[in-house]
Amino acid sequence: MCGIAGFIAGHGAANAAALAPMLARIAHRGPDGQGTFVEGPAALGHCRLAIIDLEGGAQPLYSEDKNLVVVFNGEIYNYRALTAELTALGHTFATRTDTEVLLHGWEQWGRELLPRLRGMFAFALWDRRAGVLFCARDMFGIKPLYYCRCADGTLLFASEIKAFLDHPSFAKRLNTAQLPLYLSCQYSPGRDTFFAGVQKLLPGHFLEFSDGIVRTTRWVQPAFLPGEAPVSPAEIEEVLRGSAAAHKVADVEVAGFLSGGVDSAYLTALARPARTYTISYAEPKYDESFPARALARSLGVRNRVRRISPGEFWDAVPAVQYHMDEPLADAAAVALYFLNREAAKDVKVVLSGEGADELFGGYNIYRDPFTARWYDRLPPWLRAGLGAAAALLPPARGVNFLVRRGMSLEERYFGPTALFNEREKRRLLADYAGDGDPMFLTEAIWDATEGLDPVTRMQQVDLNLWLAGDILLKADKMSMAHSLELRVPFLDREVWALAAALPAAAKADARTTKIALRRAAARTLPAASAARKKLGFPVPVRDWLRQEPYTSRVRAVFSRPAAAEFFDPRALHSMLNQHLHGGDCWRQIWCVYSFLIWYEQFFGA
Repeated sequence: MCGIAGFIAGHGAANAAALAPMLARIAHRGPDGQGTFVEGPAALGHCRLAIIDLEGGAQPLYSEDKNLVVVFNGEIYNYRALTAELTALGHTFATRTDTEVLLHGWEQWGRELLPRLRGMFAFALWDRRAGVLFCARDMFGIKPLYYCRCADGTLLFASEIKAFLDHPSFAKRLNTAQLPLYLSCQYSPGRDTFFAGVQKLLPGHFLEFSDGIVRTTRWVQPAFLPGEAPVSPAEIEEVLRGSAAAHKVADVEVAGFLSGGVDSAYLTALARPARTYTISYAEPKYDESFPARALARSLGVRNRVRRISPGEFWDAVPAVQYHMDEPLADAAAVALYFLNREAAKDVKVVLSGEGADELFGGYNIYRDPFTARWYDRLPPWLRAGLGAAAALLPPARGVNFLVRRGMSLEERYFGPTALFNEREKRRLLADYAGDGDPMFLTEAIWDATEGLDPVTRMQQVDLNLWLAGDILLKADKMSMAHSLELRVPFLDREVWALAAALPAAAKADARTTKIALRRAAARTLPAASAARKKLGFPVPVRDWLRQEPYTSRVRAVFSRPAAAEFFDPRALHSMLNQHLHGGDCWRQIWCVYSFLIWYEQFFGA
């Protein structure tokens, strides 16, 4: 696990001095060493967190004939098998690192290397003779990669956007078109970012840059294709046990994160790390440390609990938003920041349960198609009218139901968390032309899934947008902020092959979610752990917003000039007052607050 950064100069030779500040900006991703390659127009840099082949795995790494140069962020879990296969084909390896598989694999198979890789990756490979840069990202988007074509023709790439800030070719400008999308989704969705000209290499895509032209191509399209045959709990356990074992391959200790939920509990039971880490709060209804401790005792693994106080939580928000690169209104990112910092005191690698909800049908909203079916039998015109009327009211549980069920699935669903609607954005934003409806991001997905069951269709949306845009991004950025490698065994190609074919009935119903996964987990876990309701990563922000000094903190930020630059201050304060007097607007308030704190980090005076 590392950080990569570099550029291909638009004209003439690369400025070697421009690479050092790029790497300095992301040094937290790899404190164990730095390496660079600068020749002709190319400059490639690497910050290393040593996990595999501690002595011989320094990067950049070169092919045998020195023509290919690679910098790599991630882990290839089947690298030993690929090394043996390539050795049999005549390749000679100089190291024991997984990185070298990329070089020999590229020489042997070219682009066909990518589907052979089992792991998480974002890498950049420079062909010195051909003058071609090739970059690729794993199928789920576990590892991030950004790029920017500058006005002078230079192409920048890096694991984090902040690596671009000090490059002389980069012009830092805010992309205001991303703000309305963020307000709906709570993260920055799609290819574009909040930095004008900076784009994400999307999951399952590769990029080629030659002769001044950037070309991006999708190399894999994960798609759910539910089967009819049931999958037994034993089959699920066998596949997950194999993934857990693969994800423990390392030359250092691999620990784990443990919450009260079934995902991390089952993963801990299968992987049996020597130690685990858990977050807690003083507020009992948000605290999952008690079931986590009980499970750890029953499994015989050590468990350390890190209690987060409200003050330190709020104090950490600026650092969290800086490390995220783009604003993120997922309050769980702050909790992850502390959880990763605690684990990094002892270890370099942790296992975590991200991806289980998307692959196995875990979000509570996936129960929607099975609940209140009587309401869906009402005439569409009546449901639409009730939904339109409810949309005029403040957010509340019953109100949200009417709004949601007043629209078709295709009209309403773009992720597990839908915040501001179009009417609310017009009221809130100082200047909004109505061109920030996130449904344009999902249109092609809905078209491609026509005929499938509603849960599978929602899963496909979340697999393409929410998983990479929120879940995996905060996992990567919050772990790497503390020089910690986070591995996600549920997001494994073998697990995916099984999950993609699960019958619809194995996912969710009116009562529960992750039906098949829970049945498999019940073979290993105590019944209470396997059946525990999905809570997400609970954070007490809803309660804290009604307490001092946190109410005043938010009100002060809402009163700053930056707030008036983007929002109607009266609407902001009205929203906060509404929450203080019994409403439930905490997610919307946190969304705006997070953006304004992020804006201060990157565009403030």
